[in-house]
Amino acid sequence: MAHEKNHDYHILNPSIWPLLGGLGGFIMLGGSVLWMHGSGPYAFLIGLALVLYVMYAWWAEVVAEGEGGVDHTPVVQIGLKYGFIMFIMSEVMFFAAWFWSFFKHAMYPMGPQSPAVDGVWPPVGIETFDPWHLPLINTLILLCSGMAATWAHHALVHENNRQDMKWGLILAVLLGVLFTGFQIYEYSHAAFGFSGNIYGANFFMATGFHGFHVLIGTIFLLVCLIRLQKGHFTPEKHVGFEAAAWYWHFVDVVWLFLFAAVYVWGG
Repeated sequence: MAHEKNHDYHILNPSIWPLLGGLGGFIMLGGSVLWMHGSGPYAFLIGLALVLYVMYAWWAEVVAEGEGGVDHTPVVQIGLKYGFIMFIMSEVMFFAAWFWSFFKHAMYPMGPQSPAVDGVWPPVGIETFDPWHLPLINTLILLCSGMAATWAHHALVHENNRQDMKWGLILAVLLGVLFTGFQIYEYSHAAFGFSGNIYGANFFMATGFHGFHVLIGTIFLLVCLIRLQKGHFTPEKHVGFEAAAWYWHFVDVVWLFLFAAVYVWGG
């Protein structure tokens, strides 16, 4: 009776994952520096493999805790949601840095920080993308994917319709993959490179990091689809899927700003 749980909180057991995750990140960082100096990618790949293993094992434990029916009480679920909201807020500030850089160089394209810009934007010789062709198509694709994720969320929460949820997730994942394929195609036909001009550096950093987030979000939704097939998620307990939907809508909103600012206004 002395060890019986009499509160709504989840007291975590000692875990090796934070230590292994930090070690993997350190090896990956050191390996990337060595790789840049010609030592090969081996240390970086070892660190990356360790980080990926920790991510898989640690999140698998969290999923098991959530499905156990004891640890993820309503109070714990609220804490998890607040934590994910704070993570998305940090991601907003991450992308704010790239928008800040883009707008600064677009509105004040001179100075010691812009050696490759001679006072006009885009710089002379830069052939930008037509926003009303492939970028517009990709915008519609991503918005449709967000609508599919919303359909899946509505099917679970309001109707407890797991079949519709499954098809919503499948559609969202497929459209996410299609978006990534089109962005790779767009990059392969860019008339400018990353180095040598501030426009290319800003363009590829902003859209490239967004593309990376699309890849992560697609995997996030795919994991939710796999969990759905295993019988996870109920209308009352679906924090993992709700986090994936929030993340996917965040990716949608960032792309709308990128499309309007970088492709339309900045081009």
